[in-house]
Amino acid sequence: MLIRAETLQAAITRMLEAAGTAPDPARIVAADLLEANLQGHDSHGVQLAPRYVLNALAGKLDPKANAQVVRRDGAVIVVDGGMGYGQVVGRQAMDLAIAAAKDSGVGLLALRNTHHLGRIGAYGDRAAQAGFLSIHFVNAVTGPAVVAPWRGSTSRFGTNPICIAVPATKPGGHPLLLDFATSAIAIGKVRVAHSAGKKVPENSLIDHTGKPTTDPASMYGAGPRGALLPFGMHKGSGLALVCEILGGALTGGGTNQPATPNDRGIVNGMLAIVVDPARFGDLDAFRAEAQAMIDHVKTSAPGGDEPVLVAGEPERLTKAARLRDGIPVPDATWDEILAAAAEAGITRGDLAAIAGV
Repeated sequence: MLIRAETLQAAITRMLEAAGTAPDPARIVAADLLEANLQGHDSHGVQLAPRYVLNALAGKLDPKANAQVVRRDGAVIVVDGGMGYGQVVGRQAMDLAIAAAKDSGVGLLALRNTHHLGRIGAYGDRAAQAGFLSIHFVNAVTGPAVVAPWRGSTSRFGTNPICIAVPATKPGGHPLLLDFATSAIAIGKVRVAHSAGKKVPENSLIDHTGKPTTDPASMYGAGPRGALLPFGMHKGSGLALVCEILGGALTGGGTNQPATPNDRGIVNGMLAIVVDPARFGDLDAFRAEAQAMIDHVKTSAPGGDEPVLVAGEPERLTKAARLRDGIPVPDATWDEILAAAAEAGITRGDLAAIAGV
């Protein structure tokens, strides 16, 4: 079905409030999930809302938690999220790193023990909108690991995203926002495909025997679980390990190894490096050179029917279309949303009415 963004956001906000979330954080979380859908990243969109609600009801997510600074040493800031909403404590923590970068030229943030941060590009965009470069390394300890290492057949990593953001290089321009999982595809995309009855791309999954498959049931079916593959073979596998070490070990949040409890919900850790480009010299010269390179890339002759795009452009095109046409929500995903809402005390009919479906 296609659901209008504003009514779907209202429905998700109401769900979160029913699960014990105050209006302001509920609005922030719902808006973040909807933005992911609008940009085409359905894996990080409203399909996550049922899990958030159920984790809150089970005590694995504290809807009232805020970011707590546990250590401060100059530009280095260590923050504990108290298993609060990642979208709330993550923004609070990023604002501390941005403030440090304003003061000293760099802010180094270690964030641990936060519930799911959502789309990591949102934090890169937050830095970029303030005029700063940022680099983010994230790990996730969320039940059994889901990504096999290069040449392995059993899971050892989360999908462990990396994000790099560069602020707009000209007036009215947009940030360059690179945000990707170190797995071939995000685990949420496998769930979305399973809900929609679709296959996943080749070379992204293996079944429990280690054989390649395109069937998302290998991860979400009733049988033994398979694993996601890293992107780019040894390259994605190497970056996933670095994310575990920087996002999990360095922050103090834990990594996907047997001694770390993995039954606490969706636990993220993030190392973020926020940099003021003006501290390196002529800011106008940096912007001009960066824009010249972007322009040069985009003038490459297309190898097919579609133009060359840079990071962030596909999302903006998708957002324009979905604001116009509505957000596609698979029937299975909508059923899960309705079921979670019922657990929180909202009838299916009431939530459907709010969503306008």
